[in-house]
Amino acid sequence: MIKFNHFNFNVLNLEKSLSFYKEALNLEPVREKIADDDSFKLVYLGDGSSDFTLELTWLRDRTEPYNLGECEFHLAFVTDNYESLHQHHKDMGIICFENEKMGIYFITDPDGYWIEIVPQR
Repeated sequence: MIKFNHFNFNVLNLEKSLSFYKEALNLEPVREKIADDDSFKLVYLGDGSSDFTLELTWLRDRTEPYNLGECEFHLAFVTDNYESLHQHHKDMGIICFENEKMGIYFITDPDGYWIEIVPQR
């Protein structure tokens, strides 16, 4: 048997990213790993209802933003509170693309990663 475990985003400012994911998606740290020499830190965020986690990787010596290419990849979340969450994200100013015909939208995190929001169907 095989099942999903986690997905990784490299982040430039870990505290800013942790704050964003808490406010935007209510994700909380569930575990972390810090290198013995403090050169990197991994923080795994969970949604409280599944085993799948988002791994945020922070590298101490990284100073340049990550090149995300054409951003043709994304992480998706489903919600049973779509309208309320959409308004919250609108108020935060983080919606980067909406497809009203499909009934979905995307937000961006502090590093430019796209996150799709899908209503429970």
